[in-house]
Amino acid sequence: MTGPLVVIPTYNERDNLAEIVARVRAAVPAASVLVVDDNSPDGTGELADELARADAAVHVLHRAGKAGLGAAYLAAFDWALARGHDPVVQLDADGSHLPEQLPQLLAGLESTDAAGRPADVVIGSRWVPGGAVVNWPTRRIWLSRAGSAYSRWMLRLPVRDATAGYRVFRAEALRDLHLEEVHTRGYVFQVDMTWHAALAGLRIVEVPITFVERERGSSKMSVDIVLEAMLRVTRWGLALRFGRGRRAGAHAPDRRRPMPGAARE
Repeated sequence: MTGPLVVIPTYNERDNLAEIVARVRAAVPAASVLVVDDNSPDGTGELADELARADAAVHVLHRAGKAGLGAAYLAAFDWALARGHDPVVQLDADGSHLPEQLPQLLAGLESTDAAGRPADVVIGSRWVPGGAVVNWPTRRIWLSRAGSAYSRWMLRLPVRDATAGYRVFRAEALRDLHLEEVHTRGYVFQVDMTWHAALAGLRIVEVPITFVERERGSSKMSVDIVLEAMLRVTRWGLALRFGRGRRAGAHAPDRRRPMPGAARE
């Protein structure tokens, strides 16, 4: 195996990229970095190439255009698995996910339950004890909390922060997730991946993080994106309840893994 890979999707993040890559390399020197750029018009992709030329642990995956966060991560997962990276980390380019907290998330993979099973997926959670959000208005905090709570209730998810984007996956877990069945590409991708993990019987652990609002550049989030995500979650949840959607057992669980709900932390 070639060690951890930190995936950083980018679109117009030239002002943030060099700093975030440097912080990742300082926080976990053994980790490699994969920048997945969706043909940013501000030159982010070109800067990523410069960083890669200066550091053999930095790699770049250029995509033809802006196709959504989920599409970028799915392409990165394929890239990582083909090259033997384990584990694989999701990290935002804008500094909201602190690279300095990555060692705690990686350590979370080794936490065991009563049966001695380590974690398959670690979520950096804002909404568990010890988690925090910095520089968000109260309205946005409650919107995020409500969205996560609604997703958790509708889809019967065993996590507090279903929409979190700072995550660590074991390579084996990614192979068990039936990624070919993940069709979402936008904000709801994070919820979709959480649901796939639960359905696959993976053990999901949440580690508290401090989420810091970006200081440079503009957020890609909008009310329309959030509403679209909640509509999808509603459709999935109703289909689940009326027997027309993905259900527990739809994915054959690993021989050592419990069914959804048993991995609750």
